[in-house]
Amino acid sequence: MNFSATEIAEVILVEPKVYKDERGFFMEAYQAKEFQAAGISLAFVQDNHSGSTQHILRGLHYQIQHPQGKLVRAIAGEVFDVAVDLRKHSPTFGKWVGRYLSSENKHQLWIPPGFAHGFYVISEWAEVYYKATDFYAPQYDRSMLWSDPEIGIQWPIAAGAQPILSAKDQAGKLFAEAEKFDF
Repeated sequence: MNFSATEIAEVILVEPKVYKDERGFFMEAYQAKEFQAAGISLAFVQDNHSGSTQHILRGLHYQIQHPQGKLVRAIAGEVFDVAVDLRKHSPTFGKWVGRYLSSENKHQLWIPPGFAHGFYVISEWAEVYYKATDFYAPQYDRSMLWSDPEIGIQWPIAAGAQPILSAKDQAGKLFAEAEKFDF
């Protein structure tokens, strides 16, 4: 696997080795020794899988207590995946990074604890599968507004399209009002 730091060093793009032949392909999506060698040593305790139609925007989500690290990949279709640094003492506090993840490129994004996460569906249908380092705790679940001008995420929303949001995500808090991590 190839592990590459993004504009926020702790957010890592993971490019697995994909072996293709006339039968299809094979790849290791996760291998503990390789992840540990790349500095990702947290244990995963939960796997999540979602399916969404085109123009769905999910996020920006985080848990203020029991923060989750996430290893995210698209196993069908394509999404634009985003992480926003909410760690008060980080040099990249308030910055964001985004990457295209697709069933075609098979890339994964490692998002450590302390970040808000979201994605926008580019293809007609997409399925996102991710591993989490802590269990879902709904009482600590938070949503930050996806379109906050202070953060300025450059979502690749098609001209004339409007993102489709859940009620929770429509009511997301601005960055200035959102709870942050004290690490």
